[in-house]
Amino acid sequence: MKIFPFLMFLLTLMNFHDCEALNKKDSYHREGEFSINPVLQSHMVIQQGQTLVLWGTGNQGETVRIQADWASEPVESKVDPDGKWLAEIMVPKATEGDFTKHNISLTQGVEKIKLHDLLIGEVWLCSGQSNMDMEMEANPPWLEGVLDFEREIAAADFAEIRFIKIEKKFTKEPIEEAKGTWQLVTLQTAGDLSGVAYYFGRELHQRLNIPIGLVVSSFGGSAAQAWTSREALNTNEDIKSKYLDPYDKSNKPQESLENVETFEEIFEILARPTLLYNGMIYPIRNLSVRGFLWYQGESNKLEAQHYPLLSSAMIEGWRKDFPGEGHPFYYVQMPAYNWEENDSTATYYARFREAQEAVLSQVANTGMISTMDIGEVDNIHPRNKKDVGLRLSNLALNKTYGKNETAWLGPLFSSFEINESTVIVEFEEESLGSGLVTNDGQAPKHFYVAGDDQVFYPADAKIDNNSIVLNSNEVNAPVAVRYAFTNYPITNLQNKEGLPAYPFRTDEWTD
Repeated sequence: MKIFPFLMFLLTLMNFHDCEALNKKDSYHREGEFSINPVLQSHMVIQQGQTLVLWGTGNQGETVRIQADWASEPVESKVDPDGKWLAEIMVPKATEGDFTKHNISLTQGVEKIKLHDLLIGEVWLCSGQSNMDMEMEANPPWLEGVLDFEREIAAADFAEIRFIKIEKKFTKEPIEEAKGTWQLVTLQTAGDLSGVAYYFGRELHQRLNIPIGLVVSSFGGSAAQAWTSREALNTNEDIKSKYLDPYDKSNKPQESLENVETFEEIFEILARPTLLYNGMIYPIRNLSVRGFLWYQGESNKLEAQHYPLLSSAMIEGWRKDFPGEGHPFYYVQMPAYNWEENDSTATYYARFREAQEAVLSQVANTGMISTMDIGEVDNIHPRNKKDVGLRLSNLALNKTYGKNETAWLGPLFSSFEINESTVIVEFEEESLGSGLVTNDGQAPKHFYVAGDDQVFYPADAKIDNNSIVLNSNEVNAPVAVRYAFTNYPITNLQNKEGLPAYPFRTDEWTD
């Protein structure tokens, strides 16, 4: 394989040196073999207060008998003509401080399967590309690990937090089974866990005092359309014609990372629609989860026009796949990053962030955290994953778990007023927290104003109670304001709770 060293490293991370062609049949079980889907294992966390779906294979016409130790009566399921069975068991609500280990026994005739060491708690699916995938521990020379990873891993001993990493796999057609192993978070395993997922799960566990399960299904370099089902892409003509139709017309002979030579080739494969959904979401679709976490966008950064519709289709598609209704979908707005153009005025990444924000108004029960203050301009994998995970957990604690006292929202623009050459910017009251401050004691950065000529100039900004007052010697008659609306501004404006202001603009101009 002729390939750059970093690309070889990327393939190593992906475990894809032996990637198979997609027309190869994917099956882990012999015909008629009694089995349970591989994602259902001992040591897993089961979603509380919902229906647990159990499914697998067996002998046609046989009865599968299932007994959960919390249920007074067993449930039964008959194996259908295709050799598949599916059953549902209601799971009780978790009790704070209760870490009782449960068992489930399954029998088909004389054959028996037993799941043990099961905990009842909260389960979240964590997906996206490399910043969700990025593990706690460093993987030199390219990944440095999370900040202070040695100390963090040494303290990561939480037997009541469990995780499973879904094996990276893309397939042309949906497959029934995915590989992965449920593990306890320990000093030996924590380094292999997504940093964002770890900090999210740890905070939920400590605040709710119940078991937490984390299902990590992520893939570095992947685009959102790769995580979206064919059915979902077909729901809107714009995204169908943008993503699905060109792929269908291309007649790609094989979906493999074998023989790739450039970054462009690998990212083109990881942008092909449905492939990761087919290999890493569809096979776990019956798993009961509370909601979804999403950290993705780098690979769609030039597609702001389509991203809100694409995200909406993906979210609604996932919600149909997993038991329950209206699962919360919480995601990370992209941090600052210099895409090697060294142009401090470029705005295409800012427009992508704007497209991410638009999803909030298009899809119910969604939430977005800002990371404008904790990115690294020259590092696409910023190491501060702790604040990302904590901000996501605070969002979930407030919106999903009713912890209304938990702050999660940074200053959010509401309106502006022009008084001659001065602009006064106001923010939504609920986003102000205890008031506006900067994290470095300096004046707020990255405010710009423009006149009728549509040329933006830096503005001097100062905090006046809960407002921002702007002036620029270059603009005598301002008509528009932008805040952090460039590709890589590291911001300092926040509320006293330490949550950064969201970027915004008041104009609709094209640059």
